[in-house]
Amino acid sequence: MINKIIKNTFLVILSIFFLASCSDDKTQDIQAYDFQPILNHIAVNIITETYIDLHSETTALIGAVQTLQSSTTEINLAAAREAWRNTRKPWEESEGFLFGPVATYGIDPSLDSWPVNVVDLDAVLSSAASLTQEYVTGLEGTLKGFHTIEYLLWSADGNKSVAEFTDRELQYLVAASLCLESDANDLKNSWISSGENFQINISEAGESSSIYVSQKSALQEIVNGMIAIADEVANGKINDPFTQLDITLEESRFSANSKTDFMDNIRSIQNVYLGNYVISGEGVSVYIASINADLDSEMKTIIQSAIDKIGAIPGTFTQAIFENPAAVSEAQEAVRLVQEKLESEIKPLIDAI
Repeated sequence: MINKIIKNTFLVILSIFFLASCSDDKTQDIQAYDFQPILNHIAVNIITETYIDLHSETTALIGAVQTLQSSTTEINLAAAREAWRNTRKPWEESEGFLFGPVATYGIDPSLDSWPVNVVDLDAVLSSAASLTQEYVTGLEGTLKGFHTIEYLLWSADGNKSVAEFTDRELQYLVAASLCLESDANDLKNSWISSGENFQINISEAGESSSIYVSQKSALQEIVNGMIAIADEVANGKINDPFTQLDITLEESRFSANSKTDFMDNIRSIQNVYLGNYVISGEGVSVYIASINADLDSEMKTIIQSAIDKIGAIPGTFTQAIFENPAAVSEAQEAVRLVQEKLESEIKPLIDAI
């Protein structure tokens, strides 16, 4: 009996030692994980490249609106509208990482304030002010940026004809596009290695050259950015016009680009999570898969599902909030699931590093 007790005691002690060793090994594995390849790829090939694309599209937009000003035809109006949509895409795909210079330099409100202040905008058009780039740069965010350009190209009802454009509107359109290009250029230069090189703060997180004291803190910034845009899309961009049945709260409604905006916002999460943009590389998914392959697979599925369900909303978003509320609700819940999964399962794994 004594021998049996001694034997059982020995087995318990051995089990405790084994479990403690496994726990220590797991902790050591997490602490030893080198996130630099993930951070470098996200900083250089996703964030910076998105901003490079944004700037490139703004230069194309300037050319399109200047052509429209010099030759006000339906063909040139269509081309200017398409240039606006093309410029909008990389911006919306950047909203999953609205940290760093875009926030600290106040570039976000200058580029993308919503809603448009139509009363004050019309007052600017009616004034005697010279509508130069310098003048428009000094205006508040709701009188410049994406949505002022959108309003000038489409008008409030979205059906503006080329014959309705005034010389003042064309002057404002060109000046606002020049301001947009300037902001995009500042944003690009703040990230590229030949500029202010903010990307090094992410790619070399934990080094003395970085504002992030650890790789963990940089990853937390990235994951919090993903959570923030999922929350904004689900509980702001979709929710506000949908629950209040108020189309004036719908972003990009003049151009009927709302659903594309929402999908591109979720693609910004997808790009960072998968590590896919211009080229494929290591994203957050690589680390999650290394410790929980099932969670990683589920995360990939629900992100794509949210994109698909937004795209499946029939007609324009303006129409759908009245005519197809079930489809809007389904898309909203899909985005909320992305937010919930990021908050409840992905973020805790990053916080535990």
